[in-house]
Amino acid sequence: QVKLVESGGGLVQSGGSLRLSCAASGLLFSSYTMGWFRQAPGKEREFVSSISRTGSRTDSTDSVKGRFTISRTNAKSTVYLQMNSLKPEDTAIYYCAAGRSLSFDLKTSPPEFWGQGTQVTVSS
Repeated sequence: QVKLVESGGGLVQSGGSLRLSCAASGLLFSSYTMGWFRQAPGKEREFVSSISRTGSRTDSTDSVKGRFTISRTNAKSTVYLQMNSLKPEDTAIYYCAAGRSLSFDLKTSPPEFWGQGTQVTVSS
């Protein structure tokens, strides 16, 4: 079956960096758009960033542009999220996602598969 396993979360001070990884198995990785979502306590899950099947196109929510970078290595079936200049408001559980649509929208074109999530906590 399809598995998405996130790693790299943790506790970091404001202004610090973390790199999340998501290893996929059970699917033809290069055929899937990959993305990251996050959910903070008491809030709805929100889109963070996505990357096209070849990695030629990326998309990110405005609040992380210039700070977060998504990338992928199809040979390793892995997608990454490099997070720099972290802020306390970035604190959330971060979820890896995969889908065959060209882009993600939780209401109209949600991902097909989800990871279990990894906690990111940014202290002030």
